[in-house]
Amino acid sequence: MKADVIKLDAKKAGSIELSDEVFGLTPRADILQRVVRYQLAKRQQGTHKVKTRSETSYSTKKIYRQKGTGGARHGDRNAPIFRKGGVYKGPTPRSHAHELTKKFRKLGLKHALSAKASAGELVVLDEAKLKEAKTATLAKAVKDLGWKRVLIIDGPEVDDNFALAARNIDAIDVLPSVGANVYDILRRDTLVLTKAGVEALEARLK
Repeated sequence: MKADVIKLDAKKAGSIELSDEVFGLTPRADILQRVVRYQLAKRQQGTHKVKTRSETSYSTKKIYRQKGTGGARHGDRNAPIFRKGGVYKGPTPRSHAHELTKKFRKLGLKHALSAKASAGELVVLDEAKLKEAKTATLAKAVKDLGWKRVLIIDGPEVDDNFALAARNIDAIDVLPSVGANVYDILRRDTLVLTKAGVEALEARLK
């Protein structure tokens, strides 16, 4: 499939042939959902923790005599039924990550790219470079192009000036091709790939 190539000033810069194997699939929501779930589970910290009865701070002395009180018999104030006692089977630090094969993750990335292409939300940029790291210059160019929430994926390396200029613009994310992932692609309205980014992604996914 062919796609037009533009420059940052919105002028045309020819066209490029996109691989149907990477950009021409029929998107499947179930595949995308599984990969996004895998990514979000992996990034969870899993550091939530409560104290068990062996960790709460209270006297270990028997709180009252065994018999004759007319109430239930207790020996430890740290028991879960008491206020400020330990929690029974509460959360402990753990990893929320689960396995997903590398082959399936690659397939998910192909479907995410194809989803953007089929929805008309894929733009191919000649190059993502600036002479000076000026946020105002990039912000004006993005506004003139009509991009609101955009992810820009470059080749193996991201231009330093471009990355610095984009850093203070909330609506723009910039990633090298190696950082391309399903979640970031789907959460932005527009996906912008540089020509170098297209080449790198096709080499990675074919």
